[in-house]
Amino acid sequence: MKPSILLIEDDGDMLDLVAGHLEHGGFDVQRAADGIKGQALAVQYCPDVILLDLMLPKVDGLTLCQRLRRDERTAKIPILMLTALGSTKDKVSGFNSGADDYLTKPFDLEELMVRVKALLRRSERAPLSAKHNEILSFSCLTLVPERFEAIWFDAPVRLTHTEFELLHCLLQRHGQTVAPSLILKEVWGYEPDDDIETIRVHIRHLRTKLEPDPRKPRFIKTVYGAGYCLELPPADQMEPLAAAIRSAREARLTADAKTNEGAVA
Repeated sequence: MKPSILLIEDDGDMLDLVAGHLEHGGFDVQRAADGIKGQALAVQYCPDVILLDLMLPKVDGLTLCQRLRRDERTAKIPILMLTALGSTKDKVSGFNSGADDYLTKPFDLEELMVRVKALLRRSERAPLSAKHNEILSFSCLTLVPERFEAIWFDAPVRLTHTEFELLHCLLQRHGQTVAPSLILKEVWGYEPDDDIETIRVHIRHLRTKLEPDPRKPRFIKTVYGAGYCLELPPADQMEPLAAAIRSAREARLTADAKTNEGAVA
């Protein structure tokens, strides 16, 4: 079967150009010209990758991305945002809404193909094909590739594909500083020019899910000018840290519940 792509783009010429190039490259492409139809097709077809424009009629791209991430049927589909908005602030907003990658218009069609194939490689990684020397468990952290999940201090933590791959990259080298260039190559599968903000946003998401206080990280540390380091605690420090993790987790659950109540009201 051909890999399936859902292209959500309101510019008719761009829609035809990108869809035609992807189809010529061996992909099956579904098209949507607005956010409502895009969401419906995402649920109906469960594509392998979603290409999402930001400036859409009816439902904008950021809102749609958030909806897709909240829906269990579409939560794990890789999303590549395509937009003319290319500032750092715009990229951060895109990643915060749940995008896996971000490509600024105008873009080269071959560059788009590279990004799509990189997303497919990451999403299709077969858990049983992991190399024997890969580390999947150390100290308080266990990675579960089948579910793209982390067991963190004995509790499951749901991760996006990108967060899982980023944490996996750091775990292979725990205690070592990992350079941004290596992270970009290993996690994203290509080498964009110094796109450090992409890494920063996803590191921030991981800290929110794993750290007792994301503003004062204990485990995922920034080594300024050099990269990031995952430092996992020794056995004799586990219990007091586990208590702090449980307390932070309960506080987040309470805050999320209040947010959901406010949204319903």
